[in-house]
Amino acid sequence: MAELSITLKLPFYRLNQVKAQEFERLTVLNTQVANDLLKIEKSERKKLTSSAFKHIEIGSAWINQTVRNTNTKTKAKEFKRMWLETNNQNFEISKQGDFYGVAFNLFRGKKGRIPLLVHQASHINTLDKIIDGTAKLGSIKICKSKKGIWYALVSVSMQVADPRAIQDWIGVDRGQNNIAVAALPNGFGKFWKAGKVKVLRRKFQKTRKALQAAKQLKEVKRLEQRERRIMTQINHEISKQLVQFAKDFNMGIRFEDLSGIRHSKQRKKTKSDASSNRDSWAFYQLEIFTHYKAIGAGVPVQSIPAPYTSKSDNRNGVIGKRSGHWFKGFDGYRVNADINASWNIGKWVGFSCPLDLQNAVTAMVAVDSGIAVNGTPLN
Repeated sequence: MAELSITLKLPFYRLNQVKAQEFERLTVLNTQVANDLLKIEKSERKKLTSSAFKHIEIGSAWINQTVRNTNTKTKAKEFKRMWLETNNQNFEISKQGDFYGVAFNLFRGKKGRIPLLVHQASHINTLDKIIDGTAKLGSIKICKSKKGIWYALVSVSMQVADPRAIQDWIGVDRGQNNIAVAALPNGFGKFWKAGKVKVLRRKFQKTRKALQAAKQLKEVKRLEQRERRIMTQINHEISKQLVQFAKDFNMGIRFEDLSGIRHSKQRKKTKSDASSNRDSWAFYQLEIFTHYKAIGAGVPVQSIPAPYTSKSDNRNGVIGKRSGHWFKGFDGYRVNADINASWNIGKWVGFSCPLDLQNAVTAMVAVDSGIAVNGTPLN
C-alpha cells in the first residue's frame, strides 16, 4: 500500500461577521506573538512553549504550533501574517445532516470545541474516509483569501492501493511551444498548446514593466501572484487530464528529468522575453501535480534522463536534426518534434546515444538487441 497526503481547502459555510472578526483579531494577535519571538535569541527561542505566553488568550496548542512555525523560519525578520495552526489532537471533523463541520476551540482555558460548517466541494469521499477512520487527519490552518473568504486548510493522509499492473508507458514531453505532449507508444498523442500562455505572460510582463516605472510596487506584486495562480490552475487541469488519459489506456506516465534546466545558459534576448524564458515556466509543478493525482488513481509515474530525448529518432535511437517544430531522421523521416520526444520518453529507460554520431547507423546494427532496452543503444 502507498500513502497519499493531500490538503483539503474547506471554505466556512455562512460564517457570520462576528466569527470572521474574531478570526481576524486572533490572527493579528498570533502574528504579534511570532514577531515577538523573532526578537529573542534563537537558542532561547527554541526552549519556549505556550507557558511563556499565558497572557495571550489564544489556546496553548495553537501557540505551541506558532512557536514551532517561527523556529523553522530561520531567515525571517518580520511576519506580515502568521495564520493560526494546530495539530490533529485539537480539532475534529464530523457530518451534520447534509453538511460537514470542523470543530475546534481557539481560546485558552475554555473547554469544548465549537463546530463550524464547511463547504465540502469535491472532497466528499475524503471527508467520509476521515469520519470512518480510513484517512488520518494532520494539521489545520485557518486562512483568509484575498477576497475575504475564510477557510480551513486540513492536511490528510491515507493508504491507497499500489500502482496497478500496466501495459506500457505514456511519455510526456514538456516545453514552451506545447506545455505538454503525451503520446501512446507508437500511437497518437495529445497536445496542450502554450499559445495562450505565451500571450498571457507577455501581457503580464508588459503591465508589470509599466507599473514598475510608475513605482506601484504593491500592484506589481499583486499581478505576479495573479499570474502564478493562473499557471497553477492550468497545471492542475493538465495534470488531471494526463492521469485520466493514462487510466483510460491502462498505462503509466513517464516524464523526462528536467533537474538543472534552469542552470543552462539562455541568450539575453530570450531571457528578457517572459514567454520564452525557461525560468518563468512551471515545468516541475506540473510533474508534482501529476504525481500526487496519479498515486490516488493507482497510476505509476517515472522519470528518465532528459538528454537527447528530443534529438533522437523514436524508431531506432539514432541522432537526427530538430528544426523548430519538426524532427528529421537520417533517412529523411519527418515528424513533429514534441511527439517524437514523447515517444522516446515513453519507450526508453536508461537511454543514451552513440558517441560517434557519424557512425550511428552502423552502431545501431552492431548492438545486440537482446541486451538493449526497447531497441535503444547501450549506455
